[in-house]
Amino acid sequence: MKRHHCHEFEALSDGRVDAVAAKEQGIPRSAFSLPSVSIIINGKGSKKSAKVRAGDKIVIEYDEEVFPSLEAEDIPLDILYEDDDILVINKEQGIAVHPGAGLYTGTVANALLSRYGEDFSTSDDDTRPGIVHRLDKDTSGVMIIAKSLEAHHRLQAEFQRHRTVKHYYAIVKGFFTSQEGEINLNIERDPKNRKRFRATEKTDRGKDARTSYSVVKQMDGYALLLIRIYTGRTHQIRVHMQAIGHPLLGDPVYSRPDPSFPSATLMLHAYSLEIRHPSTGVMMSFKAELPQRFLSVMKALGVDD
Repeated sequence: MKRHHCHEFEALSDGRVDAVAAKEQGIPRSAFSLPSVSIIINGKGSKKSAKVRAGDKIVIEYDEEVFPSLEAEDIPLDILYEDDDILVINKEQGIAVHPGAGLYTGTVANALLSRYGEDFSTSDDDTRPGIVHRLDKDTSGVMIIAKSLEAHHRLQAEFQRHRTVKHYYAIVKGFFTSQEGEINLNIERDPKNRKRFRATEKTDRGKDARTSYSVVKQMDGYALLLIRIYTGRTHQIRVHMQAIGHPLLGDPVYSRPDPSFPSATLMLHAYSLEIRHPSTGVMMSFKAELPQRFLSVMKALGVDD
């Protein structure tokens, strides 16, 4: 089932039409990549990259897939911290954050409805209650959830303004000659496979992305990295590491099966998150230690600590 959206408004600021619409009308940036999107500026059809000026008349229409009503499910959550405004969990690998195409159950969102009641909602999207950021289904680790509308807006603003500090652990393939590095490559969707993304050196394509890393432990043919991302692009770490020749172990999309670890799942873990508390304004830090799948691989490679 599809829901039709139509936004007619007058721009209050200058900039790209997608950025202005997101800021002033709350239209999700993802809507501008939908096949159904129509962008009219001053009566003329335009692209999402078109520039607008304050006073321009804009009409944006698109169709959104509407999922069946979200149902509460008694799914256990590994809780790291909770107060009246936020919940912080250590998300397990294999659980999706919210419903997507063909997936309506077994998500963190379903678990939240069970924990807080079926009327729990902190945004206009009733399929994503409390969700202000996401981790890939196969990525584990720290995730923060809003428990009120005000907390949702404030936390979302922190992520959008890149004011959070996010660190990940990853086990990647290969040997590093340098103990640290930084990757500044734009990320764009792969035109040959819509489920993949790719890095590009062309700054006028895709979205800017910045990743830094340090080698925590160099092992025989593999390395444990501590990674910081300064932008939050889809598959950013996986794409950037693959681009420099160090794909993640267990990555089914950007890496080949590894004969030494044929059953390995994605070795990516959101280790820590520093974020400003939505009510107190105090910076808080949350950590989720290395999961067992990391420890098992490292032990097999002769690392016991």
